[in-house]
Amino acid sequence: MKTEMISKFLEKYGHEPKKNYFTPGRVNLIGEHIDYNGGLVMPCAVTLGTWLSIAPNDDNVIRFKSVNFPEEREFELQSSYTKTGPEWYNYPLGVFHEILKKHQIPTGLDLLFSGNIPIGSGLSSSASIEVAMAYALNDYFNLGYEKIEIPLLAQKVENEFIGVNCGIMDQFAVAFGETDKAIVLNCDTLKYKIVDCNLGDYVLAIINTNKPRKLAESKYNERVAECQTALQQLNQEITLHNLCELTAEKFALHSHLITDPTVLKRATHVIRENDRVNLAAKALNEGNLTEFGRLMYASHQSLKDLYEVTGAELDAVVEFCSAYEHVIGARMTGAGFGGCAIALLKKGQEDDFAGKLGDFYVARIGYPAAIYVSEIGNGASVI
Repeated sequence: MKTEMISKFLEKYGHEPKKNYFTPGRVNLIGEHIDYNGGLVMPCAVTLGTWLSIAPNDDNVIRFKSVNFPEEREFELQSSYTKTGPEWYNYPLGVFHEILKKHQIPTGLDLLFSGNIPIGSGLSSSASIEVAMAYALNDYFNLGYEKIEIPLLAQKVENEFIGVNCGIMDQFAVAFGETDKAIVLNCDTLKYKIVDCNLGDYVLAIINTNKPRKLAESKYNERVAECQTALQQLNQEITLHNLCELTAEKFALHSHLITDPTVLKRATHVIRENDRVNLAAKALNEGNLTEFGRLMYASHQSLKDLYEVTGAELDAVVEFCSAYEHVIGARMTGAGFGGCAIALLKKGQEDDFAGKLGDFYVARIGYPAAIYVSEIGNGASVI
């Protein structure tokens, strides 16, 4: 890919880049809808991602060009910027805006982005672009940011410049990912540990349902509110900052305080899902992929029955996977209501899986899914 990027850069700019970078996308292996409840998540970096090539220019401008998008923009190098619309280059522009608050950029830059993360699939293409830009500027100009500061800066760009109120998981995973490792991240404290995640004879199949996610935001906000209601009612007897401070045993003692049966279902998912992350980390450390797969299926069932965020499309994918002999675990990943599912698929079965799942999905849903295969890859790096 580096050779291809150099060739494309030469084609776009008439000269070669000085440095080249890669930042992955991510999937969350387990631990869903508990990040805003102070819980544990287990993301990993994937081998799909964003490539960025850069070179200085003497024109005192920042030029944004992409292999994937037709829109190109040139900005004078100045002390701050504002978002100009929905176009892709606003994500790296926001990084410049944030970095220029503390640092001077001594020269103009020619930038070329290329990516193979499906847009809008829930694999964090925006976080990948933001971290790629922050990582590259920090490296190229030796700005002195610590590793942990890169995802925090990228999250701030997403929250304040782009205007999306996301948590830290996506940016953290694409910055800190390691080959054959997963990250267990405490979303409340940002404490994390790296766990072995050698998939051995398996690969990660990523299945994009291609469902338009029109309801996701309103339903997401509804679930957040339901969890807040559960927290308030539990706080009548005990003191909690977030739901995931509760163990399953303690929750059982106090769950009678939650009077609405729907709210009780939401809280039950949160507590059990947080436990599943710990059990999943233990299974991975022991190399027990069969147990890890069982926990993936249990997570999906809980998200379907208790949290009600899956939908016909994601359920169809997991139903197929559960009956397909070469898959040992599958679940939705991300916010739900569309987006992606993931599956642990035996190596060598990729074409058979894609063909049979594709036929099943079209027959059940009426339009095709997109299927990708990935390994667990590295975080942001120079290439």
